[in-house]
Amino acid sequence: MDLYLGVDVGSVTTKFVLMDEGKNILASCYLRTSGDPIEALKEGLRYIEKHFPHDGEIKGVGSTGSARHLAGIVVGADIVKNEITAHAIAAITRVPEVRTVFEIGGQDSKLIIIRDGVVEDFAMNTVCAAGTGSFLEHQAVRLNVPIEEFGKLALRAEQAVRIAGRCTVFAESDMIHKQQLGFGKPEIVKGLCEALVRNFINNLATGKTIEDPIVFQGGVAANEGIVQAFRDFFQGKKKIIVPPEHGVMGAWGAAILALEYAPEKTSFSGFEVISRQFESRSFNCEDCPNACEIVILKEEEDIKALWGSRCGKWTPATVRKRWEEKESSEEPLQREEESLVEG
Repeated sequence: MDLYLGVDVGSVTTKFVLMDEGKNILASCYLRTSGDPIEALKEGLRYIEKHFPHDGEIKGVGSTGSARHLAGIVVGADIVKNEITAHAIAAITRVPEVRTVFEIGGQDSKLIIIRDGVVEDFAMNTVCAAGTGSFLEHQAVRLNVPIEEFGKLALRAEQAVRIAGRCTVFAESDMIHKQQLGFGKPEIVKGLCEALVRNFINNLATGKTIEDPIVFQGGVAANEGIVQAFRDFFQGKKKIIVPPEHGVMGAWGAAILALEYAPEKTSFSGFEVISRQFESRSFNCEDCPNACEIVILKEEEDIKALWGSRCGKWTPATVRKRWEEKESSEEPLQREEESLVEG
């Protein structure tokens, strides 16, 4: 059986999807990145290996997300694509007639306009955390409400209170003020959901034509209160669809892209990656005013990848060369070289 693996590594969560050539999802997982994307990748691979069909063979791997390049190197991706492309192709696969995609993740949110199966326009909010999953979780903890019950609590409210949602700081202050006025948790949570929806629309949809059907995806799509707030915002005039795979749509899109790319021989590193030791180190290059932060991914002593060099001076080859020059010379190294060797 020909199988395709999709990986979506974000700042908050890491998602894996294993699918067949009919684009059917055979296994998927949704994990916390917890500040360690490499360990999250290993954990995801352990899960996929445990649910891997005995007659299956990986024919292609795709990666996406904010750490897509790192994931691509560690897992051995055949294609690396941005989140907009991955989320769009998954939405089109699930709902071919989709016109708009709302995607809200742990640290950012996206609006994608699709016309005739092609991405026509998009917008991303990566500056303010208001309306993202991490902000909702923070408020759930502060209100002592399990995040799984957060949305259901909003549906129990008899009315909503007006919460300022343009900024996380103002939103939290406003929530505290409303609590002091005696409003209950359901009303405050409902008000927060409505405020976050207004924030999403004001930040991303200004000047854009929102047409339905709308596909709402990302981890926050599991929040029933947010889904209902979107429906209330459009006064029930637009069709909003939450796909069953809403949490792993990016990873599914990456797997679909790997299927479409279909290399003759996959670059997949295999499940033995789980036992390998990877390490990331960085140093600041001070050779010019760019002051680039150079990030190096190493497997034991082997340099697997390097990022951050704007001028192209720093490559795995040049790093190795300068290490060799250091070993054969008594000349002191510059600050960044010392940092690199010590790391």
